[in-house]
Amino acid sequence: MITGPIIEPSSGNQPKQVVIFVHGYGADGNDLIGLANYFKGNLPDTVFLSPHAPEACPMNPAGYQWFDLTSRDPAILWSKILVAADHLNKFIDSTLEKYELTDENLALVGFSQGTMMSLHVSLRRKNTMAGVLGYSGKLIAPELLKNDLISKPPIYLIHGDQDPMVPFQETLDAETNLKEYDVDIKSHISKFTQHSIAEDGLQIGIEFLTSRLIV
Repeated sequence: MITGPIIEPSSGNQPKQVVIFVHGYGADGNDLIGLANYFKGNLPDTVFLSPHAPEACPMNPAGYQWFDLTSRDPAILWSKILVAADHLNKFIDSTLEKYELTDENLALVGFSQGTMMSLHVSLRRKNTMAGVLGYSGKLIAPELLKNDLISKPPIYLIHGDQDPMVPFQETLDAETNLKEYDVDIKSHISKFTQHSIAEDGLQIGIEFLTSRLIV
């Protein structure tokens, strides 16, 4: 079972919402949990969790990966994504069960590989979650959505225009592909930003999560 840091609701109440941070390649749950400090002011009854990915990362032994990025074989890559998705889904299910909540009380916040995972999982869950906020990521194998798409959660993708790791065009392509399936998706490109989260992207994320989780 994957684990990671948790920040309980600042209100001290039983959680009414859940935000799960999904970190990037070679990082760990501690990399994103600090974002909760920006979100919790608007979401006092929300519990924030940031699980460590299930595999050690060979490129950074101190970090983790959701799936190995070294293979260039699409079939091998896809098989590893399915394994990672199973791990993340089990974590989501156990978290919702623990707090007696449902997908409609849940939002995922991903960064880089974590955004790839968040998009993959959210679009294939039986029940639609409240929203997905993705930074600096991409939509993997959009051509497979024709047969795989089950849920259509609201999605906001944000990317830096100078990202050397994952080109920002990936976010624009994801928006185009998902709009073809009538997914409620928006995007924002932060200027003068590399593989990171800029101030404007953070503010958009705060507003998006607040609008999706507080009803």
